Amino acid sequence: MGIFDKPKLNWGTKKKDIVADDQWTKCPSCGELTHNLDLVQNYNVCPKCEHHFLMGARERIALLADEGSFEEMDADLISKNPLDFPDYADKSEKQRAKSGLNDAVVSGRLTINGKPATIAVMDFKYFAGSMGSVVGEKIARATEVATAEKRGVIIISSSSGARMQEGLLSLMQMAKTCGALAKHAEAKLPYISIMTHPTTGGVSASFATVGDINLAEPKCMIGFAGPRVIKETTHQDLPAGFQTAEFMVEHGLVDKIVARKDMRDTLGKMLGYMLP
Repeated sequence: MGIFDKPKLNWGTKKKDIVADDQWTKCPSCGELTHNLDLVQNYNVCPKCEHHFLMGARERIALLADEGSFEEMDADLISKNPLDFPDYADKSEKQRAKSGLNDAVVSGRLTINGKPATIAVMDFKYFAGSMGSVVGEKIARATEVATAEKRGVIIISSSSGARMQEGLLSLMQMAKTCGALAKHAEAKLPYISIMTHPTTGGVSASFATVGDINLAEPKCMIGFAGPRVIKETTHQDLPAGFQTAEFMVEHGLVDKIVARKDMRDTLGKMLGYMLP
């Protein structure tokens, strides 16, 4: 071998370890890659920037309820297709199979730190959390049970708004849910609304914003129409941070922003103060 010849490096035949993409989640806010196990242990919140990822209804209930206290109600209710909307029945069946839910809300009885309540939690993975007749019916029934049993009501919203496939029947749920909550208020029983990302459309214009106390998760989007639609309608530039929870706190729509890890203790204390 000449003095200027370099020996070839023997890399061998072993392949580099390959990390499966489905084991990691990239934060849409800061770009941090977090292992899914770490993300679950941190309540689906980015450990670097505290971005709150979407969370399923059953996962939220497990996070809030006293162990063994949750009793689901009306789990078998399923929306029909009263308007004969094209492909709605087939799409609903696929949504049920994919999400493991019969509709976009899970409701039932529970206790939080020993305080009795009924809860309705919307789930964005079913038709983007849209509000149809079943969503409104389950929320109204949960509220009526709470009134009869002298419990608090907790509703956690995550929704794109009213479900267009059910037309006017969907919009009717705005009045139905608010009517049940009004009777609950007449009984001097508390209603706590929690808005998560996103809370929009007919949901934000009805039960989501009429709580005795309105809470929100950090940086979640809250509004009726999207910012593009509003700008095209008003022909004005929107304020910085428009339609965020922080903006809503400054303008009085939201009473307090609560991180997900603190939500259970916060609700337990509020129910303790407000229940008779």
